[in-house]
Amino acid sequence: MKNPKLLLCLFLFAGIIAGPAQVKAVASLDAAESFIKQDPHKLENPITVNYIKRNLRKSSPKLALTPAWERNLKRKIKQEPLVANYFEAVKANAIKVLEEPVLTRNMVGRRLLGTSRDMLHRMNVLGITYRIDGDKKYLDKINEELLAVSNFSDWNPSHFLDVAEMATAVALAIDWVGKDLPKSTVALAKTALIEKGINPSWEGNHGWIDGTNNWNQVCNGGMIAASIMIADQDPELAAKTISRSLDGMPHALEEYGPDGVYPEGSTYWGYGTAFSVLTSAMLESAFGTDFGIAEYPAFKASADFRKLSIAPSGWYYNYADCGDQHGTAGDIVLAWFGTKTGNPLYIEKEKFLQPTAEMGKLHRVAGAGLIWLAQFEASSEESLPTAWKGDGSNPIVIFRDDSDEADSYYFGGKGGKATISHGNMDAGSFIWELNGVRWVIDPGNQPYNELEITGFDLWGRCQDCERWTLLTKNNYGHSTLTVNDALHVNEGFASLENFSESAQPDALFDLTPVFGSMLDKAHRKFSRPDEQSLLIEDQVVANENTKMITWQLMTQADVEIVKGGAILRQEGKSVKLENLSHPDLMVSVVSLDPAPLKLDRQIDGLKRLEIRVPAWTLDNGEGTIEVKLTGM
Repeated sequence: MKNPKLLLCLFLFAGIIAGPAQVKAVASLDAAESFIKQDPHKLENPITVNYIKRNLRKSSPKLALTPAWERNLKRKIKQEPLVANYFEAVKANAIKVLEEPVLTRNMVGRRLLGTSRDMLHRMNVLGITYRIDGDKKYLDKINEELLAVSNFSDWNPSHFLDVAEMATAVALAIDWVGKDLPKSTVALAKTALIEKGINPSWEGNHGWIDGTNNWNQVCNGGMIAASIMIADQDPELAAKTISRSLDGMPHALEEYGPDGVYPEGSTYWGYGTAFSVLTSAMLESAFGTDFGIAEYPAFKASADFRKLSIAPSGWYYNYADCGDQHGTAGDIVLAWFGTKTGNPLYIEKEKFLQPTAEMGKLHRVAGAGLIWLAQFEASSEESLPTAWKGDGSNPIVIFRDDSDEADSYYFGGKGGKATISHGNMDAGSFIWELNGVRWVIDPGNQPYNELEITGFDLWGRCQDCERWTLLTKNNYGHSTLTVNDALHVNEGFASLENFSESAQPDALFDLTPVFGSMLDKAHRKFSRPDEQSLLIEDQVVANENTKMITWQLMTQADVEIVKGGAILRQEGKSVKLENLSHPDLMVSVVSLDPAPLKLDRQIDGLKRLEIRVPAWTLDNGEGTIEVKLTGM
């Protein structure tokens, strides 16, 4: 945008012409700026054919591996138990792959993604194991798999993630072991990279190119990997494709700002960020620079988000379409941040040192990850805060103890809006752990294909779209407010208005836009009064449309209704819920086991606690709903 201030003035003028209501909505230049989305901070992008010819490393390995990095890796395997143990886990995975049948073009619903991901895992573990071990059986298996996927009719371009992950796998394989493969295999694989990988990326309208979610990171990364590997035979195609990706990637990287929160949650942080760090490593090894990915504003800060999103129980703060639990093997994506910062906090040492048999199937970029894990050198360690906020397009706050012990205090609360990528109607929702129990839960995610094969429209996000009928997606399945028993406004954005990281931290979210015309004001404040408690205060202002305000809490605990609140019991522990503001309004329990719909996620013992506040009980239409949770 060349002149945003001019556009803002025009926007204001349009509001004045439109009438008083619009003027009120945009009352000043500063307020109007929130309506204008600025272009993201750019990556360096000098890519031309001449630049590639001058600067691209001529010989392999050059994708996330260089001769110097390989020498370092071999040295660290001999010298450092952590690196040696992780290599043994990689090798164990490679040995298991040898026993697997060759991949076939197996579509699951509309996706080939499972096959593409399996190929990426296979090429990672087989490729690095062959380079370190030298046993020809790994090379033969790579050759067999490359021939198979290169001869697929296509890599399913209608779901371009499938193409991107497959292209990454093929590119890494021919880079890492191509000199020892039959020339005919390498030629076939490079042709496949062009015809089944890059060329389809230039056909049709692909929103991932400058999209804001994980598709951008995965697909642009895959096209960069493929382009680097075919640059020797088609430098023009390689140059324009890499250049396009360097222009497109900032639109997703910008989403980490300003504090490092990944809007789609921790699971998708693991997915999108894995490809961004792999892309950084590939560009650095191929060109000697990653063009600014590693230093992109707030990108490194997202490592704290990843660590903080893992509760003491080992469960994630699982908002959005996030999975439930952190993996048992070491987090190899997080380890990249350890290498880049020198902070051992990001190296899950105990997990990397566990018996290899207990690690199971490793991350599909484990081979590349081993290379950057070997580059780690500890410098200074910075601890995690006990109160943290992450602002941005899906803001969250976290309160915690300065401990990872399983019985520690942990709270996560959020704002945001439903229509963000993988978003839910969960603005104002929260989760809470105390004494080793998750008392307040998020219902989490559901497998996509199981829903899609029924014809269910999972991805439509209009106000009346089918997505919002699911308990995991609508506000009825989250610990938030509901007004008039209605759905949240899908485009309503709940902003983080205030945050204090004092000894008694608190955070305030403005939920007002989530309720549209049904409520004039809804401010939700979370605070931690002491080591055992959580206080939730909702300041509300009703209007003529307000009939009922429902305070909700999702739990799997057994519930006993008592005067002024309830007692929650789970795993031999207890928590008291006190209705401080309306002690005469009885807490009610709605059983959600089984869940309302057959397609809903079924969660054992799930129930929704409700405090229903009729609008007529408010003093002149204003009031505060105040609820306290305390360990007993």
